[in-house]
Amino acid sequence: MTAGPAGMARPHFIGIGGAGMSGIARILAQRGVRVAGSDARESGTAEALRELGATVHIGHAAGHLAPDADCVVVSSAIREENPELAAARERGVPVLHRAEALARVMEGRRALAVAGTHGKTTTTSMLAVALRTMGLEPGYAIGGDLAGPGTNAESGGGEWFVAEADESDRSFLHYAPDVAIILNAELDHHANYASIEEIYESFLAFADRIRPGGTLVVDADEPGARELTARLRARGTGPRLVTCGEAPDADVRVLRVLPKGLASEVTVLLDGTELSFAVNVPGRHYAHNAVAALAAGVAAGLPAADLAGALGSYTGVARRLQVRGEEAGVRVIDSYAHHPTEMTADLRALRDAAEGGRVLVVYQPHLFSRTRELGTEMGEALALADRSLVLDIYPAREDPLPGITSELVVASAASAGADVRHADAADIPATVADLARPGDLVVTMGAGDVTDLGPEILARLSRTR
Repeated sequence: MTAGPAGMARPHFIGIGGAGMSGIARILAQRGVRVAGSDARESGTAEALRELGATVHIGHAAGHLAPDADCVVVSSAIREENPELAAARERGVPVLHRAEALARVMEGRRALAVAGTHGKTTTTSMLAVALRTMGLEPGYAIGGDLAGPGTNAESGGGEWFVAEADESDRSFLHYAPDVAIILNAELDHHANYASIEEIYESFLAFADRIRPGGTLVVDADEPGARELTARLRARGTGPRLVTCGEAPDADVRVLRVLPKGLASEVTVLLDGTELSFAVNVPGRHYAHNAVAALAAGVAAGLPAADLAGALGSYTGVARRLQVRGEEAGVRVIDSYAHHPTEMTADLRALRDAAEGGRVLVVYQPHLFSRTRELGTEMGEALALADRSLVLDIYPAREDPLPGITSELVVASAASAGADVRHADAADIPATVADLARPGDLVVTMGAGDVTDLGPEILARLSRTR
């Protein structure tokens, strides 16, 4: 594939270094499209795009928008006052949401789309790696870099395209997959959803986007997902439904998850036959993600045994319980978890993997709106750690809210019995190096720039031991 989609011969990406934006830009550049864009700061992602022939500006200015740009691609994080977006509006250049652009990129391919409040990136990654291992050359676009190929997107030459489908701003309603997964459905993204009922409506609308004759794989254990299944079955129309999980009524039933350090072995009952395979990341929740990937692949017509073996080649994705390194007997792990459910699942997995060592967490709450609504639950999740250091809230796209600070999380964690305190990011490397001892696991947790502290902690540990 060497041509770009219609209307995207000269695209300009605002925020081209972002996880989702850079993936689409990468695919188009691989196809020979003249890609351009801008980002707030220099990064390895920006340089990698330049190596593919893209023009990447640092900083935002109206002059960065080329005279012959035929569309501008934005994410929900880009504000209307951005000078490049304002210039596009003034010149009448079409503006596409990131999901609209990805939908165009997927045209002509069979699509596997993964949705859910949690686990999307991991499950999408598992599918992409498995299909690559099977020699199917899938295209893919994922919100994180795969540990194997080291990229978040590839054009691919095969018939399948695997995509992460983001419900946060309802942008997943641009996709029309052949096979889709809904892992779970919980209230999150409070700036866009006022109630769990709105979440359900959005996921049901996503299910309606599945192409005729397609399949929807839904988790059989999580309450929100079960509610969606009940509503879909009550309608009597729509895609074929396949459920997976530990529930006795699951179509693809999880029989066992056997932890093995930072990995596990999962056994499922599929079409009356037991099938066991390795999952090379820790935690029961990641084993369930792998089972959802297996169910979706089988629904797509792939051989179950081959797919199960190929899933064993998955070794992780950046920021999803990613081992950053070890110094002085202390392992440092990075977790993207920022919703209480994700935090709880990751901390339970790490508790099993610590094998007697302590779990020390550096947590950064993400978004003022999320902390306002879920700060209490975030603190309760931190009670699973042996000790927690809580940073200031990472604002991302939001402005501060009066009275909403990370002290809400600290207070909740303390009430739940946690050993916790607020800390400044600048003090973290030295503080953690003083606290940690051989056998401990140190976790940098959150969706913001807390991830940058992992290498600094390792460097400090290497100097002080």
